[in-house]
Amino acid sequence: MKFAFIIDPIERLDPCHDSSVALMEAAQQLGHEVWITQASHLSVADGKAWAFLQPVTLVPIELKDGRWVAADSWFTSGESALQPLEEMDAVFMRSDPPVTIAYLYATYILDYVDPSKTQVINSPQGLRAANEKMYALQFTEAIPDTIVSQDKSVIRAAVERWGGTGVLKPLGGKAGEGILFLAAGDRNFNSMIEISTDQGKTPIMVQTYLPAAKEGDKRIILINGEPLGAVNRIPTGSDFRGNMAVGGRIDQATITDREREICSLLAPTLRRDGLIFVGIDVIGGYLTEVNVTSPTGIREIDRLDGVRLGQQMIEWMVNSQARQQE
Repeated sequence: MKFAFIIDPIERLDPCHDSSVALMEAAQQLGHEVWITQASHLSVADGKAWAFLQPVTLVPIELKDGRWVAADSWFTSGESALQPLEEMDAVFMRSDPPVTIAYLYATYILDYVDPSKTQVINSPQGLRAANEKMYALQFTEAIPDTIVSQDKSVIRAAVERWGGTGVLKPLGGKAGEGILFLAAGDRNFNSMIEISTDQGKTPIMVQTYLPAAKEGDKRIILINGEPLGAVNRIPTGSDFRGNMAVGGRIDQATITDREREICSLLAPTLRRDGLIFVGIDVIGGYLTEVNVTSPTGIREIDRLDGVRLGQQMIEWMVNSQARQQE
């Protein structure tokens, strides 16, 4: 099969951490062709989506002394050529957030990939529907107390109702960026709201603070709604955030019965929206986010659990294509 990956510039990726590299490596190891492009290299012509695609060959990373190690020159790429994306068997949309206007326009271009010939993961319609913060709100029995507002009085009233503490999240944030701990008695409370909402113009998410966050923020990887693995991200030092991008410590994690219930609750909606490769975040048995743009965690889970989630994803794709052709 031929797999195309829409990624950020490959030289900027960390092969020992990035899930896109894990997926590309898995496809290559299973004998498939791997091609790369960028969102800015997409076009529509003659009613079809096109891209400047490059073949890429990867040097697989290795596990040494409990750590992933990559070769100095871990990839080589061939010449770029404009091709219809429907010549690929599958296209992975893996550009990192934030979801900008350019990102949204790229999803509109991907609407012109013929689904009878090529599967896009995740579905462009699903990517547009699933803001990674807002999407979780429809699963009310799984989430903590949450509001979305740009109004200081509404936000303050909610935080006070929850006992005086909360967590502020920009709706378009990523990797822990812009997340703030709120305390109703903080003299900077109003200023933090004003800055985060651009003086009341932009809504933000505010959730009750979950003390279990001190024990970790669990990332669970799902393929077609089924949970395959998890990693725990634990805050370190004085930072209350556990995100890996801000220095959170990672640890091995199992998936609890409660977390499997959450996955079962989400699965039908994820499948309906074409959200095949997803990473959900769970704190203390509560769903906090549904990550669909370029969820990470594969490398960490593989290292800690001795598994190969990337290969499981590629094998799922191969089987899906076979079922479609029957």
